[in-house]
Amino acid sequence: MNANDELPLTEATFYILLSLAEEPQHGYAIMKQVGSLSNDRVKLSTGTLYGALKRLLGKGWISRVEEISPIDGRDRKQYALTEVGHTLLAAEIRRMEDLVRVARLNQLGGEI
Repeated sequence: MNANDELPLTEATFYILLSLAEEPQHGYAIMKQVGSLSNDRVKLSTGTLYGALKRLLGKGWISRVEEISPIDGRDRKQYALTEVGHTLLAAEIRRMEDLVRVARLNQLGGEI
């Protein structure tokens, strides 16, 4: 798979992947972290989040991780970034860094 063929990511997808970069999380935690990472610019409804998670699972960018809740012993679904997901996230970050570099060069007349 060529990561560049999947870019650019939508803003929501970028923040979902970024929220999973350090550790697996359950849906509610992903929603909260996306809001926090985006300074509340991106607010995911439950339907939007779970639709996106289903799509990301289908693409193999994330995987589902089962966890037993220590509080009530019930299974909780958590989601984790796969190796492909990490690769895509890194490629998107590089793409955005290149955009910022070009914009700064242009804005500052070639000086950074």
